[in-house]
Amino acid sequence: MTQTPPDFSDDELLRYSRHILLDEVGIEGQRRLAGATALVVGLGGLGSPAALYLASAGVGRLLLADADVVELTNLQRQIVHRQDALGQAKVDSARATLATVNPLVEVVPIAERLAGEALAAAVAQADVVLDCSDNFPTRHAVNRACVAARKPLVSGAAVRFDGQFAVFDPRRADSPCYRCLFDEDGEASDGPCATFGVFAPLVGIVGAMQAAEALKLLIGMEGVPLGRLLTLDLRSHEWRSLRFRRDPACPVCAVRGEA
Repeated sequence: MTQTPPDFSDDELLRYSRHILLDEVGIEGQRRLAGATALVVGLGGLGSPAALYLASAGVGRLLLADADVVELTNLQRQIVHRQDALGQAKVDSARATLATVNPLVEVVPIAERLAGEALAAAVAQADVVLDCSDNFPTRHAVNRACVAARKPLVSGAAVRFDGQFAVFDPRRADSPCYRCLFDEDGEASDGPCATFGVFAPLVGIVGAMQAAEALKLLIGMEGVPLGRLLTLDLRSHEWRSLRFRRDPACPVCAVRGEA
């Protein structure tokens, strides 16, 4: 949960100076980042750039959750992992890389596929959750946990040359949730990379977008795209923005009560 960080040292002021120069961030925004906790679910193609940017930007505490180990096929796109990490748990590989990027950030590895009470406990600790998983059951489980805990959720997906991205904030009564957009029935997979492939820069683009919106949420900036599904066809570099509303009959968020 968010805590008030100590005053920045001269080195920290220099490290984050390009953020501090921004009127939308400033010293107070950087302090909010330093006192914040972000949960990244999945350390693959999306979670890799997301975690790197969260760490370099100075988010004080990162919870990294993934049950897998680093394989050779990951290295084409999962940029937080290195050749010498093959066979290591992805959370340990990512922690080692992030320590070289910003040793000031506390990284907490969670080497499991979060579900049930463990998922609820991890979400409860976070100020923002980034769903960088690759399957619908996990996405829906993370969404339910975020709605229950009233924690903002930044969701991304990517396969082949197609990416999508959305932000949900259950702290706001008018914000839809992931279940308002995607039904759970009949969805088992959106196309695993092992079957359909994925263009390496695509996951970098979507993961960086997830990090950007997570940082904006933590800082308290305006302009977070709630109620919009952004899709990208990287073959033609065509973006589409689809608006959607909260479903009054949604079995997940319609019963949460009003803030």
